Amino acid sequence: MEKSPTSNVKNIFRRFSIFRKSDGHIKKKPSRRSIETFSSEDKDKEVTPHKFEFKTTEIPLKPCSVLQIKTYIETDMLKEAYLNLLSLRLELKLEKSALVNKEKDINLLYDALRHKMFAIVHKSSDVNSLNKEQLVYVATIILEEEKREGEPGAMQGWREAWRDAVLNGVRDSLKKVPLDSREQNASWLAVHLGLLGKAVVEDLERVKTELLSSYPAELNVFETYVSCHHKAVGEHLKRLLEKVTELKDYSALLDFIIHRYPSDLQAHKKDLIMEEDLNKIKTSYCHCHKEEFKLKLENFSTLETEVWKKKKSPKRTEDGFLTSKIHMDICELIARYAGNLEKIDENLGKSVVSSCLDELNQFYPRFEKEFSQHTVSLLTSDLLDCCLWVEYHITYINSFSSLKENLQCYKESCSAQVEKLEKEVDGLTLRLRQTLRDHFKSEVKPYMDGMMTKKWLKTDEDFKEVISRVENYSGLCKSMRAPSAQIFVNDLHYYVAKEYVSQLMKKKYSCKKNKNEDAAIKLKEQWNELRKLFVEMGSSLKWLYPLGNYLSDIIGMEIEKNIKDLLHPLVSNYPDISKKQLSAVLSFRDNGFSLEKHNVINHFTALKRDAGNTNHEHSFFTDIE
Repeated sequence: MEKSPTSNVKNIFRRFSIFRKSDGHIKKKPSRRSIETFSSEDKDKEVTPHKFEFKTTEIPLKPCSVLQIKTYIETDMLKEAYLNLLSLRLELKLEKSALVNKEKDINLLYDALRHKMFAIVHKSSDVNSLNKEQLVYVATIILEEEKREGEPGAMQGWREAWRDAVLNGVRDSLKKVPLDSREQNASWLAVHLGLLGKAVVEDLERVKTELLSSYPAELNVFETYVSCHHKAVGEHLKRLLEKVTELKDYSALLDFIIHRYPSDLQAHKKDLIMEEDLNKIKTSYCHCHKEEFKLKLENFSTLETEVWKKKKSPKRTEDGFLTSKIHMDICELIARYAGNLEKIDENLGKSVVSSCLDELNQFYPRFEKEFSQHTVSLLTSDLLDCCLWVEYHITYINSFSSLKENLQCYKESCSAQVEKLEKEVDGLTLRLRQTLRDHFKSEVKPYMDGMMTKKWLKTDEDFKEVISRVENYSGLCKSMRAPSAQIFVNDLHYYVAKEYVSQLMKKKYSCKKNKNEDAAIKLKEQWNELRKLFVEMGSSLKWLYPLGNYLSDIIGMEIEKNIKDLLHPLVSNYPDISKKQLSAVLSFRDNGFSLEKHNVINHFTALKRDAGNTNHEHSFFTDIE
């Protein structure tokens, strides 16, 4: 069960010895304690704060002059001033027709008395200006006036005015806390907030040890001072916020508000700063974090640009994969942000990570553009530069794929951002692979165009060039991480197989004088050599392997009518082959018209019809123009 404020103040009073009326001092001054000890007070002694009582017999029958009462007030003779004021009020009460001037004099004198009383309260925040005896008079007058509320000449709001005086005193006290400029000290805010917290602790400790004995329990003095400190600190923090522009200062401010503000005052923390204002600070902090993260990303990109300009070879991991530091730097930066912020506020940490992931998604297109612009010149240089260009692409395929994997830890807290990031990374790595594949195509295409010609039958020169380039990429693919490596190898395999077979469809050459048998042998040998190479590279497109043998058997068949017997496995495994494409293969074998060839075409048509429109797992001939 929570203790009432009055009970708390009584507990606080138990720490002190009896207040001496003669000099207003405490017999024994307690040792200084931190704010954390406020809730664990000694309870072995009951102490009652000193209080004067105004007796009716003390009120003069005839009040002294207004000028004399004013003099009493100005010279801090509060008792004499107040007793004569009461006499003046009684005189006003007894007079049936109160004079306006007398009522005006009373109001002016009461106003002067109130200002004097609360100047005393205001100054009590300064240890050098503390007068305990006067505080006793102040408290007694406040309670006395509350009893006389409603009488002629009475003023309202004494307790509220006293609270305002306390608040202004606290404000002035906090203004004395040292505050360096940013130019004087890079850690200006963190240092100031540390001193501010210490000042709050010391002020409230002094209230307990030096001020409570001057006030009666009815005024809830300690609770009032606590509340006023919250209000004053909150106002102070708002003024400080106007000067905050850097990330470390936002961090220091939030850490102070959420964690470092004196721990025993947590119950009043809602008074420290409004939730709306706290959210504004958090929003500004997230924005500042995002801007810093964006700047860091640009710095990372600049470091990579230096690598490209100086044509430095990419680094390799222990297991031989090409890699860059960029993904590690990004992951470490986000992890550091998240770790630091979770100590302040878990939700704030999630917000900052979310904003970083959003910014990262914007970073990829910028990086890709810069990468393309800075490395394209390598393709117009020598062979080593071309190889370096390929290595750079593999490097960033690996790095950004690793980044995607490492950021999976934020999927639960930032699912939407991580899913978008996954799509961005997949798109980037796809485009990098496509760029590599297109470059491979540009290297291989001229030699592929030399296939299935008269020259091709006589020499292996073009085919050897194709093999050489595939072997070059085979070595480079070993530097690429899965699953990108598997996808890329499959892409190369599919392209080479498609381009090789498509040469048969272009009707560039037709075998004469039994040259079809030589062509069939060559086609089978070359196809098997390609097959062996792609098996070593790890291609998973095993369904492509039989095609070369099917086609070479058709081309090399000595008796034309027997070709019909070879069509069923071809149509079963590659149902998308068209009549036109089969006709082109037959023309390569022999472009002359014959009834047997016509029968072969008819048999093929029947097989296709019987097969119907059954969907097949793979498509190949559809991609051949």
